[in-house]
Amino acid sequence: MKTSTIVVGLDGGESGNRALEFATTQAKLIGDCTLKLVYVIEWSPFSFQTPEENEQRHKRREEELALARERIMEPAINKAEKSGISVDGIVKHGDVADILDDIAKKNKAQQIVVGRVGVRGLKERMFGGVTGRLAVASSVPITIIP
Repeated sequence: MKTSTIVVGLDGGESGNRALEFATTQAKLIGDCTLKLVYVIEWSPFSFQTPEENEQRHKRREEELALARERIMEPAINKAEKSGISVDGIVKHGDVADILDDIAKKNKAQQIVVGRVGVRGLKERMFGGVTGRLAVASSVPITIIP
């Protein structure tokens, strides 16, 4: 029997907690299921001109990753493990929708679960937020938790 995989997008807030709760329930119903918890820090691909600026940027990036692991990922992993679920945590920099979809493809996930948050600004209204972009372009089914 093949282990099922569900990718869960965390946002560090209440909508990510709801997505984790839903995915945990689904994993229990499935039985042999692993949750891939993913937290993505949006990061610009643009590089700076000087080596000193690049060094500072790299240092800030590593500090952000460490804080995200400590404050967001570790509590989420502990919560899922207490429910008896197999879980992996992933923290990355980049585009949220692209990374969630890439992780789902690489792990042959059955679905991606994300929380829906309200439209925050003009950019999201014009170009769509993470959930909208996932719904349009994802390679696996998406479950959006209100």
